[in-house]
Formats: sequence, C-alpha cells, structure tokens
Amino acid sequence: MNYLLDTNIVTAILKQNQKLKRKLASVQRQGSEIFISGITITYFETKRGLLAVNATRKISDFHFFCTE
Repeated sequence: MNYLLDTNIVTAILKQNQKLKRKLASVQRQGSEIFISGITITYFETKRGLLAVNATRKISDFHFFCTE
C-alpha cells in the first residue's frame, strides 16, 4: 500500500513529530512508498507557509524530505 500525505501530516513531520516519523519509517521498511501531491496543493501550501515565517532550516528539511 502506498501513502499520499496531506499538508497537515507534512507539517507535523517537519515539526519533528516522533510518533509520525516512526510510523513513516515502519511503512517504508514494509516496502510502501510515501508521496505528497508534488506540484500541487500540499507542496505549495507547505512551502508558502515556511517562506512566510522565514523558516530557513525547515525549508531545507522540507527539500530533503521531498527528495528522499
């Protein structure tokens, strides 16, 4: 089974929600793939929010998350 994450989940991951991070690691170990809606709503909502508050470290984390 594959997973498509929405903006709320991506934001929680960037805020270092350990429960979510463990769940995603478990899902990946089981061979599932994890996606965000790349060039649409989730990506741009997250990026816009991080840019609005000038969260440079989280922008870097978000870029890494999107390229994993």
